[in-house]
Amino acid sequence: MLLAHGVGGRQDLPIPFSAVLIGAALALLVSFVALGALWKEPRLGGDSPGARSLPAAVQTAMSAPAWRWVWRIAGLVAAAYFCIGLIFGPDQADNPTAGAFYVLFWVGLVPLSLLFGPVWRRLNPLRTLHLLACRGLGRDPELGLRPLPPGVGYWPACAGLFAFVWLELVAPERATLPVIGAWLAAYAVLTLAGAVVFGSRWFDHGDPFEVYSGLVGRLAPAARRGDGVVAWRNSLDGMAGLRPAPGQTTLVVVLLGSTMYDSLSNAPVWVRFVQESAVPAPVTGTAGLVIVIALVLAAYRTATALAGRWGAARPGTTAGEIAHSIVPIAVGYIVAHYYTLFLLEGQRTIALLSDPLDTGADWLGTAGWTIQALGTTPAGVATLQVTVIVIGHVLGTVLAHDRALALFPRRTAVLGQIPLLVLMVVYTVVGLLLLFAA
Repeated sequence: MLLAHGVGGRQDLPIPFSAVLIGAALALLVSFVALGALWKEPRLGGDSPGARSLPAAVQTAMSAPAWRWVWRIAGLVAAAYFCIGLIFGPDQADNPTAGAFYVLFWVGLVPLSLLFGPVWRRLNPLRTLHLLACRGLGRDPELGLRPLPPGVGYWPACAGLFAFVWLELVAPERATLPVIGAWLAAYAVLTLAGAVVFGSRWFDHGDPFEVYSGLVGRLAPAARRGDGVVAWRNSLDGMAGLRPAPGQTTLVVVLLGSTMYDSLSNAPVWVRFVQESAVPAPVTGTAGLVIVIALVLAAYRTATALAGRWGAARPGTTAGEIAHSIVPIAVGYIVAHYYTLFLLEGQRTIALLSDPLDTGADWLGTAGWTIQALGTTPAGVATLQVTVIVIGHVLGTVLAHDRALALFPRRTAVLGQIPLLVLMVVYTVVGLLLLFAA
């Protein structure tokens, strides 16, 4: 990437790193015991009719067609501005395209979705272009040439997500304009082709960025209920409402595993291995990415298979039913991993965006910005990284516990969760070891 993803190391932690690992594992164990003692029935996943709704004026504005078009136009304008630097800008370090794509967009989707829900669904310029084309042709955008097969699920988005993380983490010359442009052109063509064939539902299943934003957006503090009212909610209710679908488990594992690989790829031992290997770096990187994701998936499949067996669940259901619990873990790891990148490189990118053609212009008035530390001290960053990873795993434990109560008979509910607890501890320890490997 463009900048080191973290400025804190294990030497910057206020306590020894071994104590951090033990404390993180104990936090999960205490959470498990407390949940077993105090949380006896499933509580998450439904609408809360008594939840406080947003003010009537806000409800009216958010329900108006004009509000939806504000988002759509904003997405089109942002995409058009991005394309100025991509198509016409010089292919050099001061071009903001790579920073805008990998930092402001990819990493920035996480905080935006956490705050406002599935924002990319509203902003997506490809969805808007498809809508405009359908209206111009007098067609219903939801109808394609054929219906979307029910077994498709999230497999197309899973493939797209893997293609993106491969581009971000492995592809040669991945920060150059030709590489970024070629990838985005292929993404746009395939996504629009899918929308033509299957209608606008394709974006919900085939656009990796919409699905990614939608997953994270389930943790947003407000959402539209089934009755159409936008209300505040327990964020875990939104995540618990995610139901199993084909490809969903692999999707969340790719999200978590790719971030773990990103940490591994920055570790000195891996860097030295790649440099000394006779195998080309892209081949080694691709193999490493696939192996890490496969290991994360294998650990998940093993734990959920044992959980289903010990918990006496219906065979073959546990892996899909528990997959939603991995999302807050992945989000915590993404925040920990990319926090300083987003704050520091994000500022630099915003400054560069004011002059995408490198002509000395200042279109946005940000060209003179200087990068501010914004509290990114090594000790502060290291502490935050540990904190968000542990919080993500604790939230995952809560979600897994709540779903296990619905999946497993009461007599086996606690026993069935033991493999899931072990999985959470393993993910936590391995994640921290990789993050602080440098």
